Amino acid sequence: MTQPTPTQLAAEPPSQLHAILHDGLLVHLQALLEIVVIATFAATFIVQPFRIPSASMRPTLRIGDFLLGDKQCFSPSGLLDRILPPTAVHRGDLVVFHYPIDPAKYLVKRVIGLPGDRLRLLDGRVYLNGNPLAEPYTLYAPAAPDTFRDDFPSLRSTDPNVDPDWWAQLRRTVTEGQITVPANHYFVMGDNRNDSEDSRYWGFVPRDAIIARPFIVYFSIANPPAIYGKRKPSVFTRLRSNLFAEIHNIRILR
Repeated sequence: MTQPTPTQLAAEPPSQLHAILHDGLLVHLQALLEIVVIATFAATFIVQPFRIPSASMRPTLRIGDFLLGDKQCFSPSGLLDRILPPTAVHRGDLVVFHYPIDPAKYLVKRVIGLPGDRLRLLDGRVYLNGNPLAEPYTLYAPAAPDTFRDDFPSLRSTDPNVDPDWWAQLRRTVTEGQITVPANHYFVMGDNRNDSEDSRYWGFVPRDAIIARPFIVYFSIANPPAIYGKRKPSVFTRLRSNLFAEIHNIRILR
């Protein structure tokens, strides 16, 4: 039986190292890079995460909800148009858009008025083209009377939160106590009507400012952690409780 030479023995460790790198580390690195590429592509063209910072969309969305927005749905033009053509914006849609006052910020509201609609509010209720709008999603939390908020577009009084440019535009465009939504623009409002700064306060949303449709809440810190009492729970009990809480927080948005 031939004995290996010292030179052969010295060459074996580099071969083993090469096998580890080729079959182990490099394979995992390749898989990681593929995941990063897919995630980057999805975040750029398909979905984007958003966090809800205010109560303006209660009860549909709560403070601390994390949601995914479908970026392709309302995209006016995009890479995937031939596969997933963009859809029209409908009344009642939830939309993510660039805040007209500060385009660097994203807001989430509900589309109430479409281009050409004549709109007004009476005692907080929306009237479109002379008819009351059925809105099962709204919340009217107790609040002090506010003529500007509840009887929009009333010009009898203003509000310190109203954008000055929008106030000037209102005074030029109100006709018979109503406003008409211009072409390629939308009137949006929060579901929490008495606690929402929306189109009443800063105006219409241009079509090209709408970037996504929220479709799922995938995580939320809105609910407080479970209280177990004096007895310290087991790790399994805590994990099970947290898992059930997170499953409960997952919601498909409409």
